[in-house]
Amino acid sequence: MLGVLLLAPAAARPLTLLNASYDPTREVYVEFNRAFAAHWKAKTGETVSIRQSHGGSSKQARAVIDGLPADIVTLALGYDIDALHRNGQLVPADWKTRLPNNSAPYYSTLAFLVRKGNPKQIRDWPDLIRAGVSVITPNPKTSGVARWNYLAAYGYALRAHQGDAEQARRFVAALYRNVPVLDSGSRGASTTFVERRMGDVLINWENELLLTHKLRPEEFEVVTPSTSILAEPSVTWVDRVVQRRGTEPLARAYLEFLYAKEGQEIFARHFYRPRLPDVLARYSAQFPELNLFTVDEMFGGWQRAHFEHFADGATFDQVYLR
Repeated sequence: MLGVLLLAPAAARPLTLLNASYDPTREVYVEFNRAFAAHWKAKTGETVSIRQSHGGSSKQARAVIDGLPADIVTLALGYDIDALHRNGQLVPADWKTRLPNNSAPYYSTLAFLVRKGNPKQIRDWPDLIRAGVSVITPNPKTSGVARWNYLAAYGYALRAHQGDAEQARRFVAALYRNVPVLDSGSRGASTTFVERRMGDVLINWENELLLTHKLRPEEFEVVTPSTSILAEPSVTWVDRVVQRRGTEPLARAYLEFLYAKEGQEIFARHFYRPRLPDVLARYSAQFPELNLFTVDEMFGGWQRAHFEHFADGATFDQVYLR
């Protein structure tokens, strides 16, 4: 009888997961978490509660390295998850191979948000370096989307100048001279532009901008540049945490549900580009066709891009002179 009494609390203990994610995913994961909890309850009879943590992607990775007990990370770029391997072997080196599409269940790109009527007539990347244009973009030292923004602008300039790195460097230097403030993450930059009404144009995730336009069409317009970058946010379970907590099967099921039709539908409704072709086809009207390049083809992958552009003393530090 005593043994039964001792075992009862453990059996009744609720299942929990912590998802450490990047800035603009708050709303989509609220809906996704409800759907996954219902799916898991129907499948197993178990009740699961999912907690969320949000911030700049690189800051979130640093928090997990420093001890935030996240079972799952869903971050803006694979390089931030690689940091979990380099710092404490929290995930294996081959974490990308454990789920489809290099562990990127959806994708996005970068676009511009301007005020209604587009008073500065901003159409493409060169317009962002004109005198008198104020650009809002977050800090590449703390924000995943900020790195995508920087590389999208740099990649555009490389293409426009036939691969001339010095011309590309001058282009991004001119762009960042037009940036009055660097917020720490995507949502902070959106708040600066939308609520504080600073700047003439915001560079941010396509999904963040489409959502803002949907909610406030009388105030803003979305501008799609001629060329942008294929942005692939990455996901994985954190091996050291799930092994300690005994949550690996649950964490893996949670991430696999991102690839399921229901999960893909949820992300498409929130303006993330889904991987499933039939879901993408149903939502194609909200996603303009784009001329995209990748980090691998333009910059030799994230490791090289980080070393050349974002490490201390690298190109970003050199061009952003304050």
